[in-house]
Amino acid sequence: MKICTYILFILLINTLSVNAQPFVNPSIKPNTAFMAGEKLTYQIRYGIIVGGITTLSLTNEIYENKEVFHAVATGKTTGMAEVIYGVNDVYESWFDKETNLSYKQIRNIKEGSYTKYNEVTYNRKNNTVNSKLSGVHSVPEKILDLTTMLYYIRRIDFSKVKENEVIFMNIYFSDKIFPFYMRYKGKETIRTKYGKISCLKILPVVEVGRMFKTPNDVSIWITDDGNYLPAMIEMDIRIVGKIHLKLISYENIVHPLIIQ
Repeated sequence: MKICTYILFILLINTLSVNAQPFVNPSIKPNTAFMAGEKLTYQIRYGIIVGGITTLSLTNEIYENKEVFHAVATGKTTGMAEVIYGVNDVYESWFDKETNLSYKQIRNIKEGSYTKYNEVTYNRKNNTVNSKLSGVHSVPEKILDLTTMLYYIRRIDFSKVKENEVIFMNIYFSDKIFPFYMRYKGKETIRTKYGKISCLKILPVVEVGRMFKTPNDVSIWITDDGNYLPAMIEMDIRIVGKIHLKLISYENIVHPLIIQ
């Protein structure tokens, strides 16, 4: 399975509908969590096997005469996974510094002999997207892309989210709209390469079936230190077993990482 940058995609396509349950669509607070120059690097492991490296980097750029953030997410297989799968994926997003909403995104993937490239621009005035591959589509207001979702989560004011409440957002990916639900589970301390770190724990609400055995088979931890760095993702997939994506290096974060 080509997990490298598809970890979040797997979550999207397996997210369980929770229409019968109350959920919140929280507004974001002013950004004090990240800044231009930040670079985060993650290692993907299948047990003792290192399967890939993922990086998230952020810079300032000008888009249509406005200063915006330019986020680049890359995923590349390593070792035997590189020999077998040869994954080298790049996702880019230009997004508003205040609203965190995308203006443009690029998906440029290479997986073995398979390649795919697409550009999508967002018209926020009439809630449409224009895909180079499939044309114009209507989308929900405040829809996010896969990359901006990661930064949007870091700007949620979790002090206003109750434990066990479900947070909802819409994601546009691969020319489709994916509703994404995640349950806030409060604070938990985890072990990292840097030491013990207090984190906020989030459980994407996934569907039990082909991929997952239980609704709690995916966990996301973000640091509770003002940076709200994604520190670790754990997935327990039926066939593959446990997969971990762990933060292994960081540069130019806003606040010092708090180690217990």
